[in-house]
Amino acid sequence: MSMGRGTLTVLAGVLVALLAVIGYLLPPPTFDPPPLEPPAAFRDLPAQPSSETRPPATLYPITTQTLTVPVRGDELVTTIRSPQGPGPFPAMVFVQGSGSGDRGEFTTQAEWLARHGIVTLAYDKRVNGYSFRSRDFTLLADDAVTMIKLLRQRPGVDPARTGLWGVSEGGWVVPIAASATPDITYTVLVSSPNVSPMRQVAWALNEQLLRLHAPTGVRDLLTRAMGGVGFNFLRYDSAPALHGMRQPTLALYGTGDPSIPFVESTQTLIDAKPAPNYTIRFFAGADHAMRRHGGPFVPDYLPTLANWITGLPAQSPVKMAGAKPVQRFEASDVPAAPWYGGSTFLGLTLSLAAFGYVAAPVTEIFVRLRGRDLQHQTNARVWPPIRRRLRHLIWTGLALLASVLAFIMLIVLFSVNQAGAWPAVQAGWLVVRVLAVVILAQLVGATGAVLVGFRDGWQTTGGQQVAITGVLGGTALMLITAAYYGLFGFPW
Repeated sequence: MSMGRGTLTVLAGVLVALLAVIGYLLPPPTFDPPPLEPPAAFRDLPAQPSSETRPPATLYPITTQTLTVPVRGDELVTTIRSPQGPGPFPAMVFVQGSGSGDRGEFTTQAEWLARHGIVTLAYDKRVNGYSFRSRDFTLLADDAVTMIKLLRQRPGVDPARTGLWGVSEGGWVVPIAASATPDITYTVLVSSPNVSPMRQVAWALNEQLLRLHAPTGVRDLLTRAMGGVGFNFLRYDSAPALHGMRQPTLALYGTGDPSIPFVESTQTLIDAKPAPNYTIRFFAGADHAMRRHGGPFVPDYLPTLANWITGLPAQSPVKMAGAKPVQRFEASDVPAAPWYGGSTFLGLTLSLAAFGYVAAPVTEIFVRLRGRDLQHQTNARVWPPIRRRLRHLIWTGLALLASVLAFIMLIVLFSVNQAGAWPAVQAGWLVVRVLAVVILAQLVGATGAVLVGFRDGWQTTGGQQVAITGVLGGTALMLITAAYYGLFGFPW
């Protein structure tokens, strides 16, 4: 009752070609960032003045106080560290990067700065109003302003030198707060993107995949997925808030940071602020957190920060200095996906496929319990091998979904620690694409078996019709989706 292997092979080959064509005809968001030619100012930077990298001479004992501070819709636990001395001292609030920020991540640098004469405040990031899908940078800026007001009211704090420090995502938050609040007298931006979140994430993804020697198809898969994400904050434009800042700003970047397009981010800051109001420093080998490979801070980071803050309002005449930054590609945007590439349509497709995969075994169990599984002689001969094929399709479909999710997690993990990761990336991509071809071949075989059964007079039961429609239809939807995401495309 089976079709010939030659016929099945030809059909599978035709379908692979058809799905590859579908992947090209359904226009996905194009993402091919061009090489970046750095502006002349970045090609030959002067060395950082040695006076900036000497630790301040005076060391103070410190006191630590923990408070719970009410903010809009939440309460944030806050730790203030103060030097014990004559004062008044400059003061600084730490503003977190993305994710669920804990004030404990700032302990090392907060204590170091306090011992060198700077009051520091670190607070837990809010839970209400902040999530993976939805982020209100203005709400986060309100929290930072609340903390600044708290610091300014404390005895021993110099109100003329009280500012905000923001890292990564905090680089979108701090300018909002500073542009709206003149009481903030300075800002520090550490690894600040200064481009839209979508451009920053797309640049980081491309840079990290290049470092991992990932195939081109991996980038296409991930950027097409990004184009379909409808998170409200990804298209945020930071330029208006940067233009609105009038405070002196210290911007610090590490040349070993794979997450930030630091040349374009720096240029955006320069374009937004007059020359007297910014100081930019690049640290050789520093990562996103100003550390070396996640270990200790690079030696010049904390002294530079402390000397700049304690020296306000005076600023260095050298506006940009340090190690040479090298940004290979532009931070290009990822256009929004068409309707059939959006997360809503993808969710609907996966839901229908899941429904088909669940409906088939459930219906089969129900029918067999009622004793109506094999009503006809032809049914008894045709259905068992078809049923096995459908089971294989279900298991392979689930394996394909699991492998895609595992592969994305693999990319994320290796983006943090990339040493020796490229063979695993190549192997993971091979597994994903092989499973896509295997499930296509199984679909062809199962469909052929069903057609041969009909030719031989097979009279299907209602339960069998549900199983066939659910599994074959769900698998077909998955394969069309896989074609859109490039799993059948070329080059590799």
